[in-house]
Amino acid sequence: MPSFTVAGNIVNIFAKQIFYGEVEVENGKIKSIRQTSQLPSANEGFVLPGFVDAHVHVESSMLVPSEFGRLAVVHGTVATVSDPHEIANVCGMAGVDYMIENGKTVPFKFNFGAPSCVPATTFETAGATLNADDVKKMLEKDEIKYLSEMMNFPGVLHGDPEVMEKIKASHELGKPVDGHAPGLRGEEARQYIAAGISTDHECFTKEEALDKLKHGMKILIREGSAAKNFEALIDLVDEYPDMMMFCSDDKHPDSLVEGHINQLCARAMKKGINGFNILQAACINPVLHYKLDVGLLREGDAADFIVVNDLEHFAVKQTYINGELVAENGQSFIKTEKASLINHFDCTEKPAEEFEYKLNRFGHHDLENFEQVYIIEALDGQLITNKIIKPISDFNISDGYIHSNTEKDYLYMVVVNRYNNAPVAKSFVKNFGLEKGAIASSVAHDSHNIIAVGADAESLCKAVNLVIKAKGGVSVVDDGLEKVLPLPVGGLMSNEDGYKVAEAYSDIDKAAKNLGSSLAAPFMTLSFMGLLVIPHLKLSDLGLFDGDSFSII
Repeated sequence: MPSFTVAGNIVNIFAKQIFYGEVEVENGKIKSIRQTSQLPSANEGFVLPGFVDAHVHVESSMLVPSEFGRLAVVHGTVATVSDPHEIANVCGMAGVDYMIENGKTVPFKFNFGAPSCVPATTFETAGATLNADDVKKMLEKDEIKYLSEMMNFPGVLHGDPEVMEKIKASHELGKPVDGHAPGLRGEEARQYIAAGISTDHECFTKEEALDKLKHGMKILIREGSAAKNFEALIDLVDEYPDMMMFCSDDKHPDSLVEGHINQLCARAMKKGINGFNILQAACINPVLHYKLDVGLLREGDAADFIVVNDLEHFAVKQTYINGELVAENGQSFIKTEKASLINHFDCTEKPAEEFEYKLNRFGHHDLENFEQVYIIEALDGQLITNKIIKPISDFNISDGYIHSNTEKDYLYMVVVNRYNNAPVAKSFVKNFGLEKGAIASSVAHDSHNIIAVGADAESLCKAVNLVIKAKGGVSVVDDGLEKVLPLPVGGLMSNEDGYKVAEAYSDIDKAAKNLGSSLAAPFMTLSFMGLLVIPHLKLSDLGLFDGDSFSII
């Protein structure tokens, strides 16, 4: 690899200095950084360490790791802390190995964790199980950098032996443990952190984050395609610059094309947050916390750095990884290589009558005694849902069937087991806003069964069967319209060109919104309606789940 020099305004985040100088690169490492002027040059770009996404499920981009990296480098991202929890719930350890090996095919620094909760709960059907021994074997691999988010916080609080064994294995190997404890406060938060859990990306409010920070937990500011807590937490970057990081968690392909961590830096600057503190959260803290092999713009480091136009908008001119120019002025130099397939999809197409809501399927044969209906209320931009209970009179009843009410936005929602043929689980949902048709997806956290919302049973059936035929994907059905984006890798990801997938996803997202949905990201929101570990009411393939009592109701 030839040596070269990059000149510009050098941003030394550690020393909180900016000076004009040159970065000399040799054999993929920074040989020297020379200051040639104390004053920055207004005509030159700014050289700084590359951005790191401190917590992301690559699978949610609907792209295999190699294509995710291809798109991310355009925005100055050089590395991710990646939880392969989604593919693990579908394909087990083989799925994690798939992500690691595919990630190695491109010059991008993926840092995978060992999924801690597969399955996430016992109240749903997943495609695999990873016990403490499996997790320990993964943690022993050099490619595995940490124990992924411990969503089973009740298990931590109650000292569940299997949970504690996973945490112990990670600590013994000197690897950090990621947290996931939405809403946990006070003594319970202290106890959870005391178990050796070091991060959380699920804080809804600044008060919750402060409660965890005071006990030594590091807090991630998350701004993904569905869940967003930037506005609530951004002020903490100046208050706790050593304890904050940025992450996307879940990023759909169309929004990844638009931007990544660079967008959060620009928004933080507009808020008046100290620029060095912003860059510490975006570039430095993840590398130090997870002990990543990622350069931080120091002599002897790997040449992982970027050049941006300015420190206001963070438009990326160049991205270097191990001294290789991987992106320049919006163009990625990482080539698309069609990836192999891995999957676990074993259900067959369903008849329309399985999507009809018979009253006795709700546990009541006598209409007079069936007085109330549970409704899941989706919240735009949030993973949490509300629990609504409405009288049966709010719905249309005929011939022993209960029907949706589009005028009140009470829509059908179903979850279909994708791992074997089983009865369709049913509920109602509000705030999707569909006036007709249906949408369906096999991206349904955490077990990734097929989840669908629709205005009528026939449309639901068609949308679900489109996904089944494709062995995974997202679909939209309307009068005369049947559209599907196939996701043949685990029913989660495409193995096609990332930019083409983003375009196809934009088209199907638009089609969903044309049905009447006002949600910013209907499919992303849909994918979390079966996420049982987030309160308050969700639907699994086994039934309606109350996240507060942690039980099927």
